[in-house]
Amino acid sequence: MTDHDIDAGVVTQIASRTHDFSRWYLDIVRKAELADYSPVKGCMVIRPYGYAIWENLQRLLDAEFKKTGHVNAYFPLFIPRSLLLKEKDHVEGFAPQVAWVTRGGDEELEEPLIVRPTSEAIIGTMYAKWIKSWRDLPVLINQWCNVVRWEKVTRPFLRTTEFLWQEGHTAHETAEEAQEETLKILALYKAFAEREMAMPVIAGVKSESEKFAGASRTYSIEALMGDGRALQAGTSHNLGQNFAKAFDIQFQGRDSAMQHAWTTSWGVSTRLIGAIIMTHGDDSGLVLPPAVAPVQVVIIPIPRGSWKETVLPVCERIQRDLTSAGLRVKVDASEENSPGWKYAEWEMRGVPLRLEVGPRDIAAGTVLSVRRDTRQKAPMPLDDVTTCVQDTLDAIQANLLARALAHREAHTSEVSSWSDFRSAMEGRPGFVIAGWCGGAECEAAIKIETQATLRNIPLDGVPASGSCVRCQEASVASAWFAKAY
Repeated sequence: MTDHDIDAGVVTQIASRTHDFSRWYLDIVRKAELADYSPVKGCMVIRPYGYAIWENLQRLLDAEFKKTGHVNAYFPLFIPRSLLLKEKDHVEGFAPQVAWVTRGGDEELEEPLIVRPTSEAIIGTMYAKWIKSWRDLPVLINQWCNVVRWEKVTRPFLRTTEFLWQEGHTAHETAEEAQEETLKILALYKAFAEREMAMPVIAGVKSESEKFAGASRTYSIEALMGDGRALQAGTSHNLGQNFAKAFDIQFQGRDSAMQHAWTTSWGVSTRLIGAIIMTHGDDSGLVLPPAVAPVQVVIIPIPRGSWKETVLPVCERIQRDLTSAGLRVKVDASEENSPGWKYAEWEMRGVPLRLEVGPRDIAAGTVLSVRRDTRQKAPMPLDDVTTCVQDTLDAIQANLLARALAHREAHTSEVSSWSDFRSAMEGRPGFVIAGWCGGAECEAAIKIETQATLRNIPLDGVPASGSCVRCQEASVASAWFAKAY
């Protein structure tokens, strides 16, 4: 074993991604110290490393919201029962997941409160107070917060009773402006997922049965995970005037007549961390896109001879240079573990790039770089290490997106007959594109018989042609189906 070999045996192994994807996922969440189970059933504790990923996602996404004129605010966690009941479809859609507060201290509450599953009701009530004239529009507000949905089956990051998210809520003067906002955010989510998370997504409209409770139309971005299951990674809802009428959000129009506003809501959550794990991870652990990695570069000094006087100062100088260039860098100079142990440990944590620095490297005027995505090793000149590192991180980010896109393309098929659809849906095949008549009955039958759901109808998809894969009536859309999380 040389100075640059991995001693994988000293790091706790994780399950095989190929043979037990579910166990592999849970192993990574716990052993990479992203999250842990809490004493509260269905809830998780997000550990610092996992929360650092969320902070990076939040920082990058929040900057995009602000570029489009949105501002942040905060609304109460508790919502009076009477407010939730104002929108019929909304309350029916969320009733099974609502957590109730009926006592405050030693007293029964006069009106029960719900712990927010989403905030349309409380925000709509406030908008009704604030919006009086067309001059008050548009209102473009986002909030970063937690929500509670009483889930029966939970999995860290993917589905938990309490989770973190952002929820945008906007109000507009016209239907056209509300629709423009809905699609603008959908496009923003798609660009963010592909640029920052290196995760290709399909942006499209949901079916009536899959839309948000109370919305006029729901749009989503859908990603394909490494096991062939789909994941809804974000949603954008055109609420029409449904909530404006329920909560009396009225304004005096340009013609002096009173009219109801047109509203939207949209959000992504800590589910994105689960998406990153399942899109890019491998049998050695996490593989993090550089844009969102808490540590983009880890520097490992090789402890040979008087390394603290010779090797460590070089490592610290590289760290200062890279940090000055805006990169997130760590020097692992701990002495209790071997370099090989550290290599395997930081690979499990998904750090995009590792630099190994030993006496021989310094004598040669180089450092050894190791990419997490390809494990490719290459020397970098010490006098140009910052430029080389930045270029390599850009290459890793691009490669992860290309690799995920290739995976999706390899696991997407198109069928026209029901028998072919059923065959294609055996196991976890990925996306299956098929004609759909637009009927809820056919959609429900497909789900019952194959466990596949209609993920969405892509906005840039091909025009409908042929017949419905289930009933053989005329097709109204080429829909994307998959088994999903």
